[in-house]
Amino acid sequence: MAGSRLEKVGTVFTRVRDLMRAGVIKESQKPVWFDVYSAFRPKREPVYVKPLRLSRRKTEENVPEIFYKEDQIRAKFYELYGNGPKAFDLTKTNFVSSCQRFVEKYSELESRGDVKPEMLLDETAKALLADGIVLRRRGGGPAVAAETHNPVLSMKLTDMLAEQQKGTRTPEEHTHTPSTDSSNTL
Repeated sequence: MAGSRLEKVGTVFTRVRDLMRAGVIKESQKPVWFDVYSAFRPKREPVYVKPLRLSRRKTEENVPEIFYKEDQIRAKFYELYGNGPKAFDLTKTNFVSSCQRFVEKYSELESRGDVKPEMLLDETAKALLADGIVLRRRGGGPAVAAETHNPVLSMKLTDMLAEQQKGTRTPEEHTHTPSTDSSNTL
């Protein structure tokens, strides 16, 4: 047999020599280098030897944690607003997530310097709302309420029915809602 095909066991020379002895390679097909290598053999055979593993002490690698400013803004965004209602659409090459828009708007407002740092998150959310991007806080409704908030909209249905049955209305409701005729209800 020609021997093992693993380079770890034999050299190329020994494998070719064994193939020639076995008759697989004819004398006319032998490689050009074979006669030169046979005439001038190296002093030390080029045999693969598995390197020794020295047991050395493990050195502690102090790799500093890398935090970019944008990462901190993203962390605040995801803490406040979560992932959002939809998954990212990565099939579109020009897709920009709401988080990335938040980071860009935050950086823009911060670079202007006209907003206090503690109000920057809320102002960024308001600016995005003005651009048409509604952000919803985790477990709640919209994070930024519209400026024209109607108190009647926040009333509970049970409170409205109880007031209707009593026939009384609060003064705040009186100023914001048109009078309703009780005969047209239900």
